[in-house]
Amino acid sequence: MRVAFYAPLTPCDHPTPSGERLMARLLLKALQSAGCDVRIVSNLRTYSRDPDLGIYQDLKSAALSEASKLLEAWSQKGDWQPDCWFTYHPYYKSPDWIGPEICTKLGIPYVTAEASYAPKRDLDAWAIWQADVVSALRVSSANFCFTVRDRQGLEQLRDLPGRLIDLPPFVDPPPIPPRLARSSRAAPRLAVAAMMRPGDKLTSYVVLAQALQTLLELPWRLAVIGDGEARADVLTAFSAIPPDRIDWLGQLEPEAVLDVLSACDIYVWPGIGEAYGMAYLEAQAMGLPVVAQDTAGVSAVVQSGVTGRLTPAGDLAAFAAAVKQLLLEPGMRNQMGHAATRFVREQRNVAMAADVLRNALFAIVPVGRGDG
Repeated sequence: MRVAFYAPLTPCDHPTPSGERLMARLLLKALQSAGCDVRIVSNLRTYSRDPDLGIYQDLKSAALSEASKLLEAWSQKGDWQPDCWFTYHPYYKSPDWIGPEICTKLGIPYVTAEASYAPKRDLDAWAIWQADVVSALRVSSANFCFTVRDRQGLEQLRDLPGRLIDLPPFVDPPPIPPRLARSSRAAPRLAVAAMMRPGDKLTSYVVLAQALQTLLELPWRLAVIGDGEARADVLTAFSAIPPDRIDWLGQLEPEAVLDVLSACDIYVWPGIGEAYGMAYLEAQAMGLPVVAQDTAGVSAVVQSGVTGRLTPAGDLAAFAAAVKQLLLEPGMRNQMGHAATRFVREQRNVAMAADVLRNALFAIVPVGRGDG
């Protein structure tokens, strides 16, 4: 089966690390594992920070022009042509205007993953942007939902033609590295990996700093992986914590991130506004229990009470208490760490995703297609 892949929010090969780009690349790998000939057919970014009408018109025009170019290229005899179109993460700030046009002209299925719908956007300046997302969903043949939150959003759109199919977030972890032996008296090592950006990321850093300030009587050391434009604000948030208790590691390559995680004991990140949080899966794959807030889609990647602790959103004291409990109880910490490793490596891997994708896609591609 030939699959045209498109991510309108951000190109898959962009050098800046993010969970968005990681998931796009993982979807490509899972589609390949499912037996698909998958190709990235466009790198056109349709994201807009503001609901400006002029930007909307320019982006939509550029997208429709891109669709025309693709159709012309694929009309050449013997050239590659898709059997279905797969769009990752269309939402009101980055609609997909290319896929629906292509699918209508070629008569092929339109498929999405992590599409989202927010009713409140129908009533604000984003209304025309979201309307185009909804129009695309109304010609879909299948929509893969990563979280309950995403599914519930799409369920509000009555009579969508495409099935809603659960595809939990997943990773492709490397072999488990040997954990370095440390003295039982060594201070537990905490870890966080997150970009330093204004907004929810900065707010999570501030909450984490406030929680750790209440735990200074306990031994621990924090490894911070990440960098960004809000670095100065993050440093200010942690200024009340003795500097010898924090290792500021900056932005690291993916392999180095996993090396750091494998040398730590607990992953701590409030996760305010996280769609789900790929870093939680990566940390658990390396044997770390997670402490986070039960917010947005975090519960899709952390099994509270089994692979970590999820505390009520906005409850700083509860978050700090959960970190404290795992600091004080190495038995629980180790038990949850082992459960976290099994959970991700056995249930949240590329093979699982490939099975879900294969079963769904080969059921919707018309008979006679998908053999190329």
